[in-house]
Amino acid sequence: MPATFIDQIFELFHRFGSLYYGEDATQLQHALQVAELARRNRCSDAMIAAAVLHDVGQFMDDAGNAAEALGIDARHEICGSAYLSAHFPRAVTEPVRLHVAAKRYLAAVDTAYLNRLSRASALSLELQGGPMSAEEVLAFEAEPFFADAVTLRRFDDMGKQPDWRVPDLASYRPLLESLLVACD
Repeated sequence: MPATFIDQIFELFHRFGSLYYGEDATQLQHALQVAELARRNRCSDAMIAAAVLHDVGQFMDDAGNAAEALGIDARHEICGSAYLSAHFPRAVTEPVRLHVAAKRYLAAVDTAYLNRLSRASALSLELQGGPMSAEEVLAFEAEPFFADAVTLRRFDDMGKQPDWRVPDLASYRPLLESLLVACD
């Protein structure tokens, strides 16, 4: 039986989910915590899926280690969104694509936001271009999925707790499968 796209995603989490990428929580813990925050805040199924999948691009071409090891931005949000786009609707893939821009946006419009960033997020922010300019802020606010991206970003910043136990990855399989838009 051929592997489904969800199986492929779960395999990526199996292979790379135990990595830390500069945070106190593993990549799997982080993804599940971000998803749990979306669930607890009664977000749409698409937003919960985006929360689980927002950093899947970190698992491609060693993107997760690029900031600390190489001092570059590997644009994991673009890789991840592109990977997901043939199988999920834009309501899932666009918040994934925009969650880094949302960090840059929040850094520009909320001065206290910068002080709350983790060390790894602060490092990557600089590599990603730093806070947005006034023109970039206006352009970002015009994005159709702007609000969802900002919501996802806020959950992303909160979901980095090493000891918070939340539902496992398998609990998201039915939700992810229900959102698939193309057959494997």
